[in-house]
Amino acid sequence: MNIIEKENALIGEKYYYAKHKSGLNIYFIPKQLTTSYALFCTEYGSVDNCFKLEGDADFTRVPDGIAHYLEHKMFENADGIDTFSRFAKYGANANAFTSTEMTAYLFKCTDHFDKNLEILLDYVTHPYFTPETVAKEQGIIAQEIRGREDYPDSVLYKNLMRALYKDLQINIDVAGTVESIAEITADMLYKCYDVFYNLSNMFLCVAGNTTMEEILSVADKILPEQEPKNIIRSYNEEGRDVAQSRITADFDIAKPMFLIGVKDICSPEPSLEKTKRALTMQLVSEALFGNGSEFAVDVYESSLIDELSAEYCSGKISAEFIFGGESNDVEKAYLKFSQFMEDVKKNGIDKEEFEIARKVKYAEYISSFESVNIAQTFASSLIQGTDWFDVGDIISQITVEEANALVNEIFNEKYYSVSVINPIKTEEEK
Repeated sequence: MNIIEKENALIGEKYYYAKHKSGLNIYFIPKQLTTSYALFCTEYGSVDNCFKLEGDADFTRVPDGIAHYLEHKMFENADGIDTFSRFAKYGANANAFTSTEMTAYLFKCTDHFDKNLEILLDYVTHPYFTPETVAKEQGIIAQEIRGREDYPDSVLYKNLMRALYKDLQINIDVAGTVESIAEITADMLYKCYDVFYNLSNMFLCVAGNTTMEEILSVADKILPEQEPKNIIRSYNEEGRDVAQSRITADFDIAKPMFLIGVKDICSPEPSLEKTKRALTMQLVSEALFGNGSEFAVDVYESSLIDELSAEYCSGKISAEFIFGGESNDVEKAYLKFSQFMEDVKKNGIDKEEFEIARKVKYAEYISSFESVNIAQTFASSLIQGTDWFDVGDIISQITVEEANALVNEIFNEKYYSVSVINPIKTEEEK
């Protein structure tokens, strides 16, 4: 088996890659640390609710939240032995998560890496669902969904996405709804598993004190050879116009919370340009709204905005800039933001501030290699079609002129939506 080594000499880091005979892509980042970290990932998330295999006549549409539901069910085994107890026997902490675009099963350990990797690869490749166990899980996940409704941060963000996007799958909650998960059956779970858990749609990321040879030895022992499957995914068409300009809710909070979303164009195909666009906007966000920025200092000192946050989010099918915080005068905060962005479009980003932002982002990039958590960062970048080892070079090459051009392209008030959560009024206030 051909093992490819890639090194970034500038930062003194390297990784190894191999295409396993099973069809699985394997990435290993050596780290001389006491802990090792492994993630077994599938390119399957909440947005993938409509799909077919190449050669199929029709698309299959499944209930919202099924990817997350499937993740929960993967920890059950036909022999009744709990997966977490299998990991505990060898001192590993195991977990899993589902996002909009991926599902990952993972563990961290200090000893017995090979045994823990065997367990990881084994249970994820052996699904076990019955009508009884599927029905039992519905109550558990329904409780989880209802619990999220009690958190104002969660409601604030979900409302913003609904305001920005009319019908795109990105506004589907990862867990689905109580109504949608009630439709899930064991047969549906097996259907989704057979399509998306084909090893050609999966990859393994490892960081730690092991070897590629050890990883491949475990893969040889556990993984079956599979014919690759070509998955065709269908996403709802979405223009750049927002669904609604404003959405509000009331909550038991002390101070109003708000998020301003700026909808960007997005291609579903990964590319270097898409990666560079996201990184450029991250530099813009840091330069304009970082803790030491003129804007941040101004709104803090004037007590206009507390808990200020600003970030550019880019995924497979969506991209948006999100700005927000807490304010007793949301209208004034919105006006402050919108007028500031018009000034930036007119006058440009200060070159010195942009270079400071670049140094901050590059320092964050370097620090990402300091722990085995780099495995998760690397996995997330792969989902976006990006090699994390190339990101530092891209950050170094972005110019302030490119950043200004992108600001002028993206920030148009036509594409702004605002999500607000207000404190519940008392009887006296009503």
